[in-house]
Amino acid sequence: MRNETVKSIGDYIREQREQARISMRQLAQQAGVSNPYLSQIERGLRKPSADILQQIAKGLRISAEALYVQAGILEDRPADSGVRSALLADPELSERQKQVLIEIYESFRKENAAAAEAEAAEAEAAAAAAEAAAETKASKTSWSDATAEAEQDEQSGDAGDVSGQTIPSD
Repeated sequence: MRNETVKSIGDYIREQREQARISMRQLAQQAGVSNPYLSQIERGLRKPSADILQQIAKGLRISAEALYVQAGILEDRPADSGVRSALLADPELSERQKQVLIEIYESFRKENAAAAEAEAAEAEAAAAAAEAAAETKASKTSWSDATAEAEQDEQSGDAGDVSGQTIPSD
């Protein structure tokens, strides 16, 4: 029984090689591996190490990260909208161009995440200020109610007979 991860990495390498219009011999030579070994990888008979994948990636002029993800060595980033994968798989871009585009893309994502975080913090602060204002108003209202009630008690003479007493001074 073949390991499906191994089979899929072989298929992926073959696809990338064919898209780049590179023969198996040429890729083997560029990657520094034997032609039979590369053939076994592509057919799913061998599982290449991370070092071999990196050499193959250089030969294909694709990101080693893309091969690591396909081989199951790295987990694919869950927040990937497909942009990273598309950039990494594009055979017409050089490795350096792919990395620069990915860096720009990631910087935009970080910038947007920071802006969203700041916006959420601002909304939270506004909600806290509104709550504090409502508590202050409620407090003033209850103070006003208490004062009005005390004045009514005083006018009706039901203030606990305190108003008619005098306090002797020493």
